[in-house]
Amino acid sequence: MVCENLNPTHSTRRLLQMNDNTNEAGVTKGHPGLIWIDEGEIRSHLDQIVRGTVEETLNTLLEAEADAICKASRYERSPERTDTRAGHYDRKLHTKAGEVTLKVPKLRSLPFETAIIERYRRRESSVEEAMMEMYLAGVSVRRVEDITEALWGTKVSPSTVSEMNRKIYEHIETWRNRPLAGEHPYVYLDGIWLKRSWGGQVENVSVLVAIGVDEQGYRKVLGVSEGSKEDRASWRTFLRHLKERGLKGTRLFISDKCLGLIEALGEVYPDSKWQRCVVHFYRNVFTAVPRGKMRLVAAMLKAIHGSEDLESARKKAVEVVEKLKEMKLGKAAEIVVKGAEETFSYYVFPLEHWRLLRTNNPLERINREIRRRTRVVGNFPDGQSALMLVAARLRHIASTKWGTRAYMDMEHLYSMERDQEEKALELPMSV
Repeated sequence: MVCENLNPTHSTRRLLQMNDNTNEAGVTKGHPGLIWIDEGEIRSHLDQIVRGTVEETLNTLLEAEADAICKASRYERSPERTDTRAGHYDRKLHTKAGEVTLKVPKLRSLPFETAIIERYRRRESSVEEAMMEMYLAGVSVRRVEDITEALWGTKVSPSTVSEMNRKIYEHIETWRNRPLAGEHPYVYLDGIWLKRSWGGQVENVSVLVAIGVDEQGYRKVLGVSEGSKEDRASWRTFLRHLKERGLKGTRLFISDKCLGLIEALGEVYPDSKWQRCVVHFYRNVFTAVPRGKMRLVAAMLKAIHGSEDLESARKKAVEVVEKLKEMKLGKAAEIVVKGAEETFSYYVFPLEHWRLLRTNNPLERINREIRRRTRVVGNFPDGQSALMLVAARLRHIASTKWGTRAYMDMEHLYSMERDQEEKALELPMSV
C-alpha cells in the first residue's frame, strides 16, 4: 500500500524508523532497510488521535446546540437572538474512546439542555446496569473493579459498588412490595435453601418464592421473601404479605408437602384448594422401593395420574396399593394410601390444564437457574444479601420471554366455571 503526501509528526516518525541494522537501543532488528514498527507506540498514538477526535466532535456539537438555542452563533449580532453566552464549564465524560473533557456552554437566561449529554447519560446508565448485573450474578467486588477497568479504562471503587448496592436494594424492595393487580387462579410455591456465614459458622437460610398464572394466562413472579426456615410462621407471614399486596382469586396452590405451608394455606387462604406436587410424591414413594424395582413402580404411579378422571384415578390408586403389597413393598403401599388423594386436586380443573397443574415444575426450573447463579457466591454474609440476589434474578427472569409468553389458555377455566354456575342456577328450578 503506497501513501502519498505524507507529512508525519514527530510522534509518528518515531513509530516508523528506517535504520541500518539496529534500533535506538542498539539491538539488531533484522535486515538493513526494514521498517521497525512499535505496536505499543502505535496503539497509544491512535488512542490519543481517536480520543482527541471524539472530544473535538462532541464539543463542536455542543457549540452547535448552543447556537441553535440562542438562534445566533457566538458574537453574532442578530434580531432573532434569544440569549447570550455566559462561558462554559468542564465536564469529564467516559466514552468508548476513553475519558474526554466536554466544554458545556452556559447561557445567561435559558437552560442549556443537550441531547449529547443525555445520550451519554443513557450510556452511563447502561454501564451502571452492567456493573449491577455483574455484582448480582455473583461476581466479587474486586472482580467488578478489574472488569470495568478493562472495558472502560477506569476502575470502579469499592465505595461506588457499595452505592450501587444501595440503589439495587431500593429498586428490588420497591419491586418486591408492588401491588398485585387482577386475579391469579393458579399459584406455585416453593422455598430455596442457601448457605450463609453467621458467627464463623455456616447456616441454612431459606428464601420463599411464589409465581402465579394471571387471568390472561401469563406467568408472573408474585413474591419472594426471606424465611428463617420453612415453618408455619414463615409461610404464614409470606402468604399474608401476598394477600396484603392484592393476591386474590386463587383457585389452586401447587407445592410439595411442607406441613408448615399446608397449615398456613388453611389459615390465610381457606377457600383455595391445594395440589401436592406429583413428582415430590413419587420421590417419597421411591424412598421405600429398592432400586431394581423403581422403574416398575414409577410406571404404576404414572398410570394413576394418567387416568381420564378423578374416579378412575382413585380406582387405579387402589389397584396400585394392592400390587405393591403383592411385591412385598408394604411401606411404599402405605405412602400411596396416605398421600395419593393429595395429588388429585388438579382433576377438578380443566383437562387442558392438568399437565401444568399436577407438578411444581414451573417453579423448580426457576429454582435451578437461581441455584446456578447463587453457587458462584457460595456462602452469603447474611439472609438479606441472599434475598436480594434471588429477587434480582427473579425480576430479570420475569422480564424475559418467560413472562411475556402465554403459558395457559385461561378461557378453559372461566368457561368451565360459567357452566358450573349455570347448572347451579338451574338445579333449584328442576327441583
